[in-house]
Amino acid sequence: MEIKRALMDHVAALGYEVRDFGTDTSDSCDYPDYAHPLAEAVEAGAVYPGIGLCGSGNGIGMTLNKHQSIRAALCWNDETARLSRAHNDANVLVLPARFVTVEEAVRMVDIFLTTTFDGGRHRRRVEKIPVV
Repeated sequence: MEIKRALMDHVAALGYEVRDFGTDTSDSCDYPDYAHPLAEAVEAGAVYPGIGLCGSGNGIGMTLNKHQSIRAALCWNDETARLSRAHNDANVLVLPARFVTVEEAVRMVDIFLTTTFDGGRHRRRVEKIPVV
C-alpha cells in the first residue's frame, strides 16, 4: 500500500487525474477483480495511461493483457520502463510491488509518463500484436 499511496500522490502532483480501482488493503486479493476495470477504463479512454501493481506483477499483467487493446508491460527497472513505451507503446505500466522500492517505482512512473513511442519499425511490430 505504501507504493500505491506514494504513486497516487506523485501522479496527482504531476497534474494527472487519479482513479483508484482498488485494492484498499495489503491483504491477498483476486487481482482480476481490479485488473479488468482498469483495462476497461484504459480501453474506453477514461484513463491513460494505466498503472497496475501486484506482488510480482505477473498476475495483474496477464489479466490486463487479455484485453485486446491493452499493452501492459511488467517493468522492474528504468530501462524496461523506457523500452516499454519507446519500443512497445505500452499503455499500462505494471510494477512488482514486492520487488521495487517506492523510489524506484516513482522513477519508473516518471520514465513511463515522459517517454514517447519511437514508431518506425516498432510501429509495425506493435500493429501485429492484436489477434485478428
